[in-house]
Amino acid sequence: MSELAQTEGTQAVDIGLSTGISRLTPEKIEKVINDVIKGETGARLHTYVETCIHCGLCSEACHYYLSHDNDPHYAPVGKVKQTIWEMLRKKGKVSPEFIQQAALVTHTQCNLCKRCAQYCPFGIDIAYLMTVVRRIIHKLGCTPQYIQDTAHSHSVHLNQMWVKGDEWPDTLQWQEEEAQAEIPTLRIPLEKEGADVMYSVIAPEPKFQAQLIYQAAVIMDIAGVDLTMPATTGWDNSDMAMFTGDYEMMGRLKRSHFETATRLKVKRIVMGECGHAFRSVYDMGNRWLGWQMPPIPIVHAIDFFYEILKDGKVKVAKKFESPITLHDPCNVVRGAGLEEKARYVADQLCEEVIEMTPNKEHNYCCCAGGGVINCGPPYKMTRIQGNRIKAEQLFAAKTRGARTLITPCHNCHSGLHDIVHHYGVGLDIKFFGDILYEVMEKPELG
Repeated sequence: MSELAQTEGTQAVDIGLSTGISRLTPEKIEKVINDVIKGETGARLHTYVETCIHCGLCSEACHYYLSHDNDPHYAPVGKVKQTIWEMLRKKGKVSPEFIQQAALVTHTQCNLCKRCAQYCPFGIDIAYLMTVVRRIIHKLGCTPQYIQDTAHSHSVHLNQMWVKGDEWPDTLQWQEEEAQAEIPTLRIPLEKEGADVMYSVIAPEPKFQAQLIYQAAVIMDIAGVDLTMPATTGWDNSDMAMFTGDYEMMGRLKRSHFETATRLKVKRIVMGECGHAFRSVYDMGNRWLGWQMPPIPIVHAIDFFYEILKDGKVKVAKKFESPITLHDPCNVVRGAGLEEKARYVADQLCEEVIEMTPNKEHNYCCCAGGGVINCGPPYKMTRIQGNRIKAEQLFAAKTRGARTLITPCHNCHSGLHDIVHHYGVGLDIKFFGDILYEVMEKPELG
């Protein structure tokens, strides 16, 4: 292990991880590893492990590897060798100390961004291998404390921010009243059956960023969207249990989300600007429940903004003047192919779009997704130091004239905020919704 990796691994104080490790026995470790590998995986895992020829072509794809001066311990294949390969080779007979390091590698040194899979000549999905390790870590009770606390909130309130039952509709009513100062007839209908759209958000919005609900309500009102929002659980589409490996909880969350939309008899779900939530409802949670595709169509905010702009449902009064650069979130670009629609939206809203290099499906990860930022303060610098390459990419875009960074994803927004401030990049960070709300035509108050 490199000196830097040792520093990052040993300085973090994580009571959840240390307490979990202290309770392990060799017998428990061996049993859990073999139960997961034999009972929950199959040909996919073994094909990936047996196909890899250790060529290292995945290395240059990883932001951790590039940001740590090509240290092989941070290469995707290096992470696999430090975790799942050793578990398989020793048939589960590994030490508690090994499990602790495996937890650090998979939870804090990998964002599951899947950029490496694009560079592997065999298409090996290393993110999948890392999720298998996280599943084992979860079943051993050694998940980092901060993200485990978030999963506990999901289990208690079916949202990730401990938002209690009455706090949610109260927030919607508050934002409706605020928006009525701008558009007196605006409503945020609750529990309306048969609407075209159920709008869903992630819990940090009512908890910390309620203005995003305000903006979405104004945009949908002007676009003439037949809207409803639930007053009950099922409104939060976020899913940290997906990233802890607690798939049973992930299934509960997605079932609640889809059952709420079904109860309201809506035609589709439109969700806010979040990447991991889209992954959970479109690619993982739905499939854990047995649905190849979501039982009710899911539309990401990028798709929705593209639609209302292309159809002329909202018009731009004056384009955003500050030159922007666009971050491509992993889960909606590599994961859903929305890169061209994102650029259509950016071009419609902004005077000048300056592309990062690389971009689209090859863009570097924000280093916050995959549950990494949710592992909390003990690992903040692991994150920031692990994405120096992103800071360099942003500096290059700024040198070419960019002044504003648009990122249509909450975790990307938070992670890039840390990188921009730590490295002194000096870009203003916004969501697409911020820009659309600012530049669109609005009715004049009488």
